[in-house]
Amino acid sequence: MSMIFFACVVRVRDGLPLSASTDFHLSQDFLECRKRLKALSLILTQYPSRGTARGRDLSIHFLSSGEIASMVICSSSYSTIMAFCFLEELQWEFAAAYDTTSIGLASRPYAFLEFDNIIQKVKYHFNYTGCSQMKISLEKIQEELKFRPPVLLKLEDMELMNGLTNGGHTQLYMGSVPTYRMQPVTAIGILSLILNIMCGALNLIRGVHLAEYSFQEDHEGIGNVIAFFLPFLACIFQCYLYLFYSSGRKMMVFVLFFSICLCNMYLYGLRNIWQILFHIGVASLSSYQILTRQLVEKQPDPGV
Repeated sequence: MSMIFFACVVRVRDGLPLSASTDFHLSQDFLECRKRLKALSLILTQYPSRGTARGRDLSIHFLSSGEIASMVICSSSYSTIMAFCFLEELQWEFAAAYDTTSIGLASRPYAFLEFDNIIQKVKYHFNYTGCSQMKISLEKIQEELKFRPPVLLKLEDMELMNGLTNGGHTQLYMGSVPTYRMQPVTAIGILSLILNIMCGALNLIRGVHLAEYSFQEDHEGIGNVIAFFLPFLACIFQCYLYLFYSSGRKMMVFVLFFSICLCNMYLYGLRNIWQILFHIGVASLSSYQILTRQLVEKQPDPGV
C-alpha cells in the first residue's frame, strides 16, 4: 500500500530536530531508512531546496524553506507530487504553530512533542482522505516540480557519503562510527622524537651554512645542500607520522628511512662514519616507533 510512514521538521543548517514523533515501526527497512534520513538531515545545506532519495521499498523526500526543512519517509510507489504536497502542508502547519524566525537563534534542542499531533493529523489526511483536506494546491506543486524538479539521490549513495557500512549502522557526525586514537606515547617514543628533532636541526644548520658558501663560491656543492635539506624534512615528517595516524604510513616510513640513508651515504666525506651511523640509527629508531605505535579503537559513548 502506498502511504506515508514518518515525517519530521528539522533545522536546515545542522539537522537539529524541531519535532518529536510517536511513530514506531518494527520493520528493519524502515529503521534503516530513518537512520539515513537523520544522516541526510545533517547535510541538507549541500542540496537544493527539494530532493528525493529513492530506495527499493522506501523513499525519502525533503523540502527546505529558509531555516527549516520538512522530511518524509514514504513507500517508493507513493506519488512524488503528493509527497511534496504533504511537505508543503507540514511546513505551513509548523509556521502557523511556531515562530520560525526564532529558530535560527536557538541553541538548545526543541522538544515539540505536541507538534506530533499535527503531523499525525496531516499524515492521516494524506494517507486515507486523499486531497480533500489539502490546503496546498496540487496543480501549484505539480507546476513547481515541472520547472524545478527535485534533486535525485540514492539511499546507497547516501550510505557511502556518510560512511555507513554493512547495512548502515553509522551516520555523519552522529551514530556509532568508530573513532580512533593512537596508543599513548612511550618514553622511548619521546626519546626518538628528541633525537629526530636534534638530527633535523643539525641537517638544517649544516645545510644553511653550506648553501651560503655554495651559492657564493662553489655552485657544484648544490647536491650537498640538497642532501642536508632532504633529511631535515624527512626528520620533521617522521615526527609527524609518530604523533598522528596516516593510512599510508608504512610506505611513507620506508621512503623517509631510505631517503635519510641515501642522503647520509652521499654526504660521506662531509660526515664521518660515526656521524652517518648516528643519523641512520636515529632514523631506524623513529621508523620502528612509528610502525609499532598502533591505533586504539575508542568505543562510542552511548550517552552522547
